[in-house]
Amino acid sequence: MAVFKLGTRGSPLALTQAEMVRDALAAAHKLPADAFEIVVIKTTGDKVQDRALAEIGGKALWTKELDRALLNGEIDAAVHSMKDVETIRPDMIAIAAMLPRADVRDRLVGAASIEAIPQGGVLGTSSPRRAAQMRKLRPDLSIVLFRGNVDTRLAKLAAGEADATLLAAAGLDRLGRHDVGVEIPDNVLLPAPAQGAVGVEIRADDAHARELVGAIDDAATHRCVRAERALLAALKADCHSPVAALATIEGGILTLEAELLSEDGAAHVHGSIEGAPLDPALPAALARDLLDRAPEAVRRLFEG
Repeated sequence: MAVFKLGTRGSPLALTQAEMVRDALAAAHKLPADAFEIVVIKTTGDKVQDRALAEIGGKALWTKELDRALLNGEIDAAVHSMKDVETIRPDMIAIAAMLPRADVRDRLVGAASIEAIPQGGVLGTSSPRRAAQMRKLRPDLSIVLFRGNVDTRLAKLAAGEADATLLAAAGLDRLGRHDVGVEIPDNVLLPAPAQGAVGVEIRADDAHARELVGAIDDAATHRCVRAERALLAALKADCHSPVAALATIEGGILTLEAELLSEDGAAHVHGSIEGAPLDPALPAALARDLLDRAPEAVRRLFEG
């Protein structure tokens, strides 16, 4: 077999995730690791660190260069953190697999708890979802922009640019930073859609890649993330939208939970729905329910 090329961003976390995919593929097909080559693709999102993602092109800044390399045949598959992948993808690209989902929670770094952040303190984040949720819980906090990889954000925190920040537990764990931060329960901070999930995209017409990559797909993760992404699509949400969502499967039943917030967190709506894991109507039904019940300040964000 020709060497199978896996494209990835170049951050330490992205490389770790690509190595996880490589090792899973090698194990599934009983092949040596060097049957798979990791190819680093520099993305615009990695190059521009001083502005919020929403101001400079949204999630496509993480994917467009990888998409181009994939469609040009420079790589055979692309490895992504699924929460960084746009909801609507090109028809020529297919999500072929997802690894088993890791811890979906956020970790608070810099304080022992949300309540322990100093009164009138500063929280560093670039996430509209995290900013809105924290303003809801602590309206006294100021929010400053924190962009960059995990080490960059931790360095900003250590330099005193903020009193605290939030990072995904999954990313910290994958980097071996199990002792960094305090987990915030998901009933306090519901996570971003697809948080903790690593996905692999291929060219939609590449049957060989579909078969090869499909062997490592975790069906439960894929179904849950598909439901969360379908909710985003039904809401017409983008990277400006403060949306939290989490799907879980237990006893053959999928539960999809979501929260929509205004940018200042003062207005919000929460809801959930249950049904068959493959029922395509569930996310759209939850989206309608949330928008029907949402305060005007929230509804405006999702109805243009």
